[in-house]
Amino acid sequence: MKICVVALGKIGLPLAVQFASKGHTVLGADVSESTVRTVNDGLVPFPGEADLDVKLKQAVGAGLLTATTDTAAAVAESDAVVVVVPLFVDADGKPDFGWMESATRDIARGLRPGTLVSYETTLPVGTTRERWAPLLEEGSGLVAGQDFDLVFSPERVLTGRVFADLRKYPKLVGGVNEASARRGVEFYEAVLDFDERPDLDRPNGVWDLGSAEAAELAKLAETTYRDVNIGLANQFARFADTLDIDVNVVIDACNTQPYSHIHRPGIAVGGHCIPVYPRLYLWNDPDASVVRAAREANAAMPSYAVDLLAAAVGDLSGVGVLVLGASYRGGVKETAFSGVFPAVEELRRRGATPYVSDPMYSAAELTALKLPAYNGEAVRAAIVQADHAEYRSLSAADLPGVEVVVDGRRVTDPERLDGIRRVVIGG
Repeated sequence: MKICVVALGKIGLPLAVQFASKGHTVLGADVSESTVRTVNDGLVPFPGEADLDVKLKQAVGAGLLTATTDTAAAVAESDAVVVVVPLFVDADGKPDFGWMESATRDIARGLRPGTLVSYETTLPVGTTRERWAPLLEEGSGLVAGQDFDLVFSPERVLTGRVFADLRKYPKLVGGVNEASARRGVEFYEAVLDFDERPDLDRPNGVWDLGSAEAAELAKLAETTYRDVNIGLANQFARFADTLDIDVNVVIDACNTQPYSHIHRPGIAVGGHCIPVYPRLYLWNDPDASVVRAAREANAAMPSYAVDLLAAAVGDLSGVGVLVLGASYRGGVKETAFSGVFPAVEELRRRGATPYVSDPMYSAAELTALKLPAYNGEAVRAAIVQADHAEYRSLSAADLPGVEVVVDGRRVTDPERLDGIRRVVIGG
């Protein structure tokens, strides 16, 4: 097959490389000229994705992967089109379809009869059929489900381990009609490999969920579940703090029972997925009070971590506080919805002088993110915001002058913090 992957970001580029590894010819389309140049040179435009550098170089070297800024032309040459363009959500939870609409109009200009179009970007329920199908039809003069096949098939991978996750989890597909679904299943069976999963009640592979709407809901549901579960864990942790109980001991005990799967509390829920997709769900289902309460509970955790710091230090006015970790999670150079931003804002609101350091970011990069980069200034306290592996060996010598560490991720070793008071969430 010839396959066009639209948007060569942290999901799209590994997907393009995966498709090429199965012997297919892949055209990667992206609006960024620098990304296109970098990919065509066989180089990865972003860090942190396991094996991508080697696999990309192989795909480009074999002539199986090329990149272009001309989406319509790439689509016109392709048998299948996979769309991984970002969708954004504003502060009120309203989705901004702008980038996806622009890409969809470009796709429509190149769409030919017999092409399969698969959207992988997480969407509100109904978007594939009610928004993208009409746009594609309008721009191409073709009819979805008749002249071309249209499916939704959500990405279910984490950045940093995309290739492993593609093999591990079933690929969900839902079509706008049965013919589209069959075509979608055939396509993904031809481009993916799957690990054996004896824990599943059916073979691991490509699963047809019956409709595009079911596939859209499946992605929102699995991610919203995680946000709600973490919100519950955070509520347990805050209550445990009032009783001097270690909530992790409680959670460990609960999870020995097969029907309990309580997640872990923490300072923040960040990234492109968990804090965002519940808002997309709420856009569909505004009466979902459980989902809304969990989102509010998780959004309040950076402020709660500062509460714990103030309880240990006292008045924070004029106190230098080092926030350790700008990334939203350890080992990933990404700050989307990171807890660092509300933590810094809350520290400033209480009169503290915050600084930020992160082993993955230079001081200049932190400044570009409008974060106060740490350059050795005097600090009395620290807050661990990201669970970087480097923080596991953090010692008192690394934190001169620090009296209190609020470890929002339980990643530090208390024995190495000799002379420093260590506070954890739910501890």
